[in-house]
Amino acid sequence: MLTITDLSFQYPRSQSLALQGLSLSIPTGSLFGLLGPNGSGKTTLISLMAGVLKVQKGSLVHSLPQTRLSLVPQEYAFYPRLSLQENLDFFGAVQGLGGRELSTRIVEALQTTGLESAARTRAEHCSGGMKRRLNIAIGLLNRPQLLFLDEPTVGIDPQSRHFILQSIRAINAQGCTVVYSSHYMEEIEMLCDRIAVLDRGQLLLEGGLEDLLAARGRGKLEELFLSVTHTGLRD
Repeated sequence: MLTITDLSFQYPRSQSLALQGLSLSIPTGSLFGLLGPNGSGKTTLISLMAGVLKVQKGSLVHSLPQTRLSLVPQEYAFYPRLSLQENLDFFGAVQGLGGRELSTRIVEALQTTGLESAARTRAEHCSGGMKRRLNIAIGLLNRPQLLFLDEPTVGIDPQSRHFILQSIRAINAQGCTVVYSSHYMEEIEMLCDRIAVLDRGQLLLEGGLEDLLAARGRGKLEELFLSVTHTGLRD
């Protein structure tokens, strides 16, 4: 269980809070969807949960060591002039892996992301979908028990998106708790058993997806989302 209580965060020189008194719980083993308009605080919350940012106010508690957490960011987080294999070798070594153990982890990561045949290809020559999958492969090297995915399917083709979603389901089925942030409502509906909706740093909704839809009399997640965040354009 990951428990967040009264969490607030403000970036230096910012006039407003990125998160404001946010409290929620993420059950162990869940596939948890995190939704919100641009600027809602999703990435800030993920960065705090993953330990990239330090908690300023409130508390964030889980029982896992940092080595069993992994963050797959929205931005590409690898070296484009290295091959996929070389990237995995490097990031595995950074995590203290080596020898047979590193080789085993790399094989697992390549298989899970469907990149075995492209292992010797330089990352800069890969398609957008392959780059997204490389991001995920790097995030799997530590065999995480808690995996944070921040917009992992942005700008890719439908086939790559389908493969990534199936891979995430499989990762969760193996016992990994997954926190999944996306603007694609259909992805959240396909994958997630629980969701949270943020806006302007505040928690608007949290709970089981089916329960929330029924309680609000909505048939689709997009209808529910727009009803609580409204339809005005965001920058």
